[in-house]
Amino acid sequence: MLDFRTRSNHLAELRARFGDWTESIGTDDDTAYDLLVAVNEAVSNSAEHAYQPGVDGTVRVCADLESDGTVVVVVADDGRWRVPPTALSDRGRGLLLMRENVDQVVVERTAAGTTVRLCRSLRPRPADEGVPARRHGHEVLVEEREASVHVVVRGDVPEDAGSALRRSLLTAARGGAVPVVVDLAELGARCAGAVHAVFAVADAASAAGNRVVVLAGPGTPVWTALEASGVRHLADVVAPIG
Repeated sequence: MLDFRTRSNHLAELRARFGDWTESIGTDDDTAYDLLVAVNEAVSNSAEHAYQPGVDGTVRVCADLESDGTVVVVVADDGRWRVPPTALSDRGRGLLLMRENVDQVVVERTAAGTTVRLCRSLRPRPADEGVPARRHGHEVLVEEREASVHVVVRGDVPEDAGSALRRSLLTAARGGAVPVVVDLAELGARCAGAVHAVFAVADAASAAGNRVVVLAGPGTPVWTALEASGVRHLADVVAPIG
């Protein structure tokens, strides 16, 4: 375990010690780099967002290799993360970067502090990870609003186009950190990929303490598919107004 103060020059020490540890457990270079990126983002978020400006807080990092070959890193602080602004910029993408580099990110926020649990299997990741899916005529329009990001998806999104849409939705939602409304009112009949993408972003938002709102026409193919998917326990599926 590594404990440090947020106002100290901690990141260089973290990289060195974490790099030594991943090497000691036989992690390949690519996986070690992915883990370091995710851990670095979690620590940076704690240092920058958990405490008020000028407050010198504590961040704790603990890493372990479980018996099934999964690396688990826990980053904990005693403060409260501030939700990033909805404006799309290069900042506020910490959760998104974490989710792109590990298999699972679980964020737990309480009055006593925030804990981020990062999990990454040392086994090879699925072959389709990081490989852009083919586009099938759908388009994604992102609009920044005062309290959320509004995403409109138009056209067909079959199952093999779901990965591309999932990345678009997670980017708009900053990995789940920003409230998002997904408008599927203009979605085509081929919608399996859209349902999978919505489920992924809803799960990410739930882990970050948010809830996705999905707009879909009652009785449409996507409405029926969403009902069957069980996504309602993670998202609010409602009919568009007007």
